[in-house]
Amino acid sequence: MKKTTFAGLILVGVAVTTFAQERFVRPADDAKSDASFLAFRTKLIAAAERKDANAILAIVDPNIKNGFGGEDGIAKFRRGWKLTNKNSEFWKEFLPVIKNGGGFSKEGSNTKMFVAPYTFSDWPDDLDVFEYHVIFGNNVNLRDRPSMDGKVIGSLSYNVVKMGEGSTTRRTGPGEFDLESDWFNVKTLGGKEGFVKAEFVRSGIDYRAGFEKKRGVWKMTFFLAGD
Repeated sequence: MKKTTFAGLILVGVAVTTFAQERFVRPADDAKSDASFLAFRTKLIAAAERKDANAILAIVDPNIKNGFGGEDGIAKFRRGWKLTNKNSEFWKEFLPVIKNGGGFSKEGSNTKMFVAPYTFSDWPDDLDVFEYHVIFGNNVNLRDRPSMDGKVIGSLSYNVVKMGEGSTTRRTGPGEFDLESDWFNVKTLGGKEGFVKAEFVRSGIDYRAGFEKKRGVWKMTFFLAGD
């Protein structure tokens, strides 16, 4: 009897440990703490949804940081993104950034910056951004194979995941994938494994944006990906 009880306790302990391993990066948004930024962001989202290039360029800081190789400034932003083209990759990359929360941080002693999305601003300090990704959505289908015909074996919501070897994606950079055919093989820290659409998996260093108020006007001071 004692052996059975002890064995049962071990099994319960293992189950609890496995459950405790699951990690999440859930949506967070500090925008409401600053009414002026909240109003600015609401208008910015509307402008991005209608692909209003002039409205976007009006809020871009002249010295915007576009990357890590010296390609800064609004002139290079214009050339790189070609916003007058309605099919510009900017619209696909920018909307998930600006529509998914974020948080305020202090740069130096006086400047308050809003950084979006939450997957960058709230990334856990103890998780290596090169080793882990997160599920970018709620109740995302987990399938047994990389196909919409695959059996749904579970659902994931904001889980921290590791990438498996069975991914079919042809992704060559942040956000660059075929939404119809690309899949990632993922495994959560709690042991759930399967395939999810690539659009629902995000890295902590995928595209993100920073906004600062300069002379009473909010400006986008960086929009970039990578590290």
